[in-house]
Amino acid sequence: MFEVAVIEDPAAAEVSLDPMRVRLLAALAEPASATMLAARVGLPRQKVNYHLRALEQHGLIELVEERRKGNVTERIMRATAASYVISPAALSAVRPDPAQSPDRLSARWLLALAARLVQDVGALITGAERAKQRVATFAVDGTVRFASARDRAAFAEELAATVTALVGRYHDENAPGGREHRVVVALHPSADQDDTKQSEGH
Repeated sequence: MFEVAVIEDPAAAEVSLDPMRVRLLAALAEPASATMLAARVGLPRQKVNYHLRALEQHGLIELVEERRKGNVTERIMRATAASYVISPAALSAVRPDPAQSPDRLSARWLLALAARLVQDVGALITGAERAKQRVATFAVDGTVRFASARDRAAFAEELAATVTALVGRYHDENAPGGREHRVVVALHPSADQDDTKQSEGH
């Protein structure tokens, strides 16, 4: 089981958004049969089987083992991941394009960048799994508390200058066999702050 899996297929995304199937996916963090799940979610076993077939068909759950009980073969299933992210690729006609309106102070542009990040890394993970390889990535996640909006603006300017200098130092346009890497740096208010504080710019 993967820690996180990316859903790129529109049909799989549709299947995964059904509330009952979400409950079943969560329950299948541990292997279980349709009979076991039926008792947990309060549905007839036949109805649970219907949902499980849809989830299995789209690769969201997998068969772990089969157990023979009398004249019945019980299929033990498990989710293919502990959690799932739906890639913007599943909404290809309406996925955001960061190149359309680049604006480093726009929250919506930041959202478009984040969507592209999910799509690109999801595609890399999918390709790496097929090739039995790992994806070379690096990420930093931290929190900074600013005393004022002025400090936040100064931090953002210094961060931009530092990253720009670092990229300029290591970027080699003509490196033979080189591979481009995307650098995304973001700064945004923590989501647990209330709307009043966010609107005041603190």
